[in-house]
Amino acid sequence: MDTKNAKILLVEDDAKVCSFINKGLSEEGFEMSIALNGKEGYQMATSNNFDLLILDIMLPEMNGMEICKAVREENNQVPILFLTALGSSENIAIGLDSGADDYLAKPFKFIELTARVKSLLRRSKNFNAATPDDSFRFADIKLNDTSKTVTRNGKKIALTTTEYKLLLAFLKAPGRVISRTELLENVWGVNYDIGTNVVDVYVNYLRKKLEKDDNARLIHTIIGMGYVLKEDDEDTE
Repeated sequence: MDTKNAKILLVEDDAKVCSFINKGLSEEGFEMSIALNGKEGYQMATSNNFDLLILDIMLPEMNGMEICKAVREENNQVPILFLTALGSSENIAIGLDSGADDYLAKPFKFIELTARVKSLLRRSKNFNAATPDDSFRFADIKLNDTSKTVTRNGKKIALTTTEYKLLLAFLKAPGRVISRTELLENVWGVNYDIGTNVVDVYVNYLRKKLEKDDNARLIHTIIGMGYVLKEDDEDTE
């Protein structure tokens, strides 16, 4: 799938890093827009139709996580990639929890940034493509793949694009143990490797949303094998 000519907003306050990324992605065929502070980045992100946002976290006036949360509150499902020096596991988890789809720590190789960008754009295009009315149900969860909506006990659940695709992977194979490798291939792409624990991180955040209001756990861990969607109060982890 061709991802060239996609419109990307880069919000980065380091002029050298900004110039490097802007030049490289422009040469890859992307249409780049630049913001040098958080407030300007937020205004641009919410007043234009971008295909992807690349956000630094430590920004003047408004940080990247605040921008991400604000964009998500407006029900905007644009893919968001955090690009930051804050690369600890805790910071990555916080970043993903704020609604980002991916997280790349500085310093980074440009070839890896390009791969992340293209993968996010492909996933987003597939997510938004028109599909036949296709609904999935399991226990009290309902997913409509045309409207891209998810409910549990009749209450709507707001998911990021990645969380949605992860849930859909489980709903397509209820009762079957799915390995982390298979989930990486189905949700992130065959050659997309963003870390050994990315599946676990996203499963935890998906569980958090599905189990809100004391709902029973449906995604269970099978130690050493992966995860399974089933109605069972006992987790094997």
